[in-house]
Amino acid sequence: MKLITAIVKPYRLDEVKTALQELGVHGLTVTEASGYGRQRGHTEVYRGAEYRVDLVPKVRIEVVVADVDADAVIDAVVRAARTGKIGDGKVWSVPVETVVRVRTGEHGPDAL
Repeated sequence: MKLITAIVKPYRLDEVKTALQELGVHGLTVTEASGYGRQRGHTEVYRGAEYRVDLVPKVRIEVVVADVDADAVIDAVVRAARTGKIGDGKVWSVPVETVVRVRTGEHGPDAL
């Protein structure tokens, strides 16, 4: 199993969720996040004063999937989140040793 984590722009969340649902992904976790990459934030003007916004708002999406589905899920997230502009985000995966469904006690792939 793999844990796929994606950091994307907040307004792309609905597109990513739709893409995952089309692949048959049944559950995901979404958290608000903030950070910066190569763009190092941006400047804004508020009441005539310019200030630097160092941390850009993002969302973090986490999904646990079977190994055979990992590449398809990553590709779907990338396609759905891409705008072609700086700050589109990152997607990565890490191995998951075990998963347990708390309600039923199921382990491994049955718990997905």
